[in-house]
Amino acid sequence: MPKKESSPKKNAAKEAKSLLLQSPRGMHDTLPQVMPLWDKIREEARRVADFYGFAKIETPILEAEELFRRGTGETTDVVEKEMYVLKTKGGDRLALRPEFTPSMIRSYLQHGMHRLPQPRKLYSIGPVFRHERPQAGRYRQHHQIDFEVIGGESDPVNDAQVIIMFFRLMEELKLKPLLVQINSIGCRICRPNYRKKLVDYYRGQSICRDCEKRIKTNPLRLLDCKKEKCEELKAGAPSILDSICSLCRNHLKQVLEFLEEVNLPYLVNHLLVRGLDYYSRTVFEIFLEEKGSVLPAGRLALAGGGRYDYLAEVLGGRSTPAVGGAMGIERIADVIRETQPNTLIQKVKPRIFLVHIGDLAKKKSLSLMEEFRQNNIPVISVLGKNSLSQQLEAANKVNSPLTLILGQREVYEQSIIIRDMDSGAQEPVPLGKVVEEVKKRLRA
Repeated sequence: MPKKESSPKKNAAKEAKSLLLQSPRGMHDTLPQVMPLWDKIREEARRVADFYGFAKIETPILEAEELFRRGTGETTDVVEKEMYVLKTKGGDRLALRPEFTPSMIRSYLQHGMHRLPQPRKLYSIGPVFRHERPQAGRYRQHHQIDFEVIGGESDPVNDAQVIIMFFRLMEELKLKPLLVQINSIGCRICRPNYRKKLVDYYRGQSICRDCEKRIKTNPLRLLDCKKEKCEELKAGAPSILDSICSLCRNHLKQVLEFLEEVNLPYLVNHLLVRGLDYYSRTVFEIFLEEKGSVLPAGRLALAGGGRYDYLAEVLGGRSTPAVGGAMGIERIADVIRETQPNTLIQKVKPRIFLVHIGDLAKKKSLSLMEEFRQNNIPVISVLGKNSLSQQLEAANKVNSPLTLILGQREVYEQSIIIRDMDSGAQEPVPLGKVVEEVKKRLRA
């Protein structure tokens, strides 16, 4: 008998159900087994930020689309191809933030932070969104750690400190060996001369379609192209370091001297320009040089950033020197899982399992759990299950060293049974002394 074919309506319903049960392409769930690593990365970031005197700030995930068009740059891939834009019922055009920096400057200007002692040292941790092709180390929703120094003078020591912070954070996460790649892309005065040299070099060359557009709108980004035919051309491109002015040259020299002072390994890479329009003078990226990393050395940076002294003016504010950078949490977590698999075994504090039998014991369990909480002893209980066997089975699954059994009889007698899950031995103890008895057994 021929096999009956599914109807188009059934296939459509099945496909719709399948889509409902999957996260959007390029976005993912951070599952409980991964969260301890994420917590560790964020906690180390907070420690580093606190040590260097950076204050935490949170900006909205949604901002005016124009903020990123003007701030990040009309001709960048981020704005041209990767922004998620929506129109509100009131007609406003908003964008899911693709990066932190324009939001940080907007907040600095909006709230008059220039009237406070300068510079302002700020950091943020949260999600950013870019509609790019999902691949290893790149996600459409990913999370960044962002350090920014805004205001004051255009002091090279601030450039160095931002780089040092990311470097130290990675060291705390046991990532090594690390290498800082650094360059200067000049300023308003000296950069136009280099742009002309670059255009002259590329004119008449066979380049990709994107670069054909870049050569007219933003020539510096020719050096940021990763396509094979353009990679070969970059090797012979004129060096921007031969064109920068004495002020920019001196600025770079001082940044490098500060890095040398704290023994940070660096490589001056004259092809490094980064992909955003607002940078001036210092740009940097930090790479893991270790072979076998999940991320190919020299391809995807673990952190990157630079100076952006003109961004506040572009957004309508006063001239405001600034420097900052960002690090992707997903990318860092991927590398740690690849290079340090054994460190992912978390030393979890033993959790006591509390079993109840009957409604009276269930009620009493709530106050008993609070007593353990006040004494910083983690307790697990499945109060929604009444079966003793189901509760003991759950205790075995979470590897509890001790299980406390509280029944109606024990409530009346003001006692509780302590069961050793390894030996199976159990004995009653007075309810008022159970916390001390558990502490003693956990120390043994």
